[in-house]
Amino acid sequence: MQGCVLKIQRKIRAPNERLFYFFDIILMYMARPYLSVIIPAYNEAKRLPLTLIDIDKHLETQEYSYEILVVNDGSTDSTAEIVNRFMPLVENLKLIDNKENKGKGAAVRQGMLCAKGTWRLFMDADNSTSVVEFNKMIPYFKEGYEVVFGSRDVKGARMLPPQAFYKRILGDLGNLFIQAVLLRGIWDTQCGFKCFSDEAAEKVFNLTKIDRWGFDAEALVLAKKFGYKLKEMPVFWVNDIRTHVKFSSYLQVLWEVVKIRWWLWRKVYNLYN
Repeated sequence: MQGCVLKIQRKIRAPNERLFYFFDIILMYMARPYLSVIIPAYNEAKRLPLTLIDIDKHLETQEYSYEILVVNDGSTDSTAEIVNRFMPLVENLKLIDNKENKGKGAAVRQGMLCAKGTWRLFMDADNSTSVVEFNKMIPYFKEGYEVVFGSRDVKGARMLPPQAFYKRILGDLGNLFIQAVLLRGIWDTQCGFKCFSDEAAEKVFNLTKIDRWGFDAEALVLAKKFGYKLKEMPVFWVNDIRTHVKFSSYLQVLWEVVKIRWWLWRKVYNLYN
């Protein structure tokens, strides 16, 4: 697993606060936030700034503590530089800067295991689902759910603008395949807005093997195997036409789902050791 080398800064509001800079850094490492937001990012220099602004605007008004971890997945653009520039402006913003591209699944795994939050949420760098939706998850936590994840395909979900017809068809067919092979009763495994308790995140992401697009289904099925309560929750999804998901990615997910089923049959995951 990739390490947890974090680059962080405190938001400095006044010149005299510089005297306490290093003490603040120490406290940030020692403090245990309520929420960790993990953002995997590959070549997101154009879309990430507005996402960081939106997250900061919402979370700074909340009563709970939080941290924001951007995991740079070997970007070839200025993604890491953008995060560095925002650190003095966005409270509790941290960067994990990987020089090599490993894939979204690997970036999320690294962020989930490096995070310190009681609840660990990963979301997309394009802000397709705003962090505003997180507060809707809190009542489910109180009901005992330890994995709550966004869905575009359950009652109450909204998508704007609607997906292209062919993407919708591919998504629906892919979901039926995933249900038949791996996760019966879950209607949207691929929505990039999922929250795990700290215990569930540690258990699940220490075992995940998929580094690219199929990691969502792998994480959910492992959580289910561990006996955690899962809740699929409707979200508002802004469909960005600049998505990095290609047609080949749909095929890759299906192939990876088959691999996950095979690994479960072969007991590769060592779930109960």
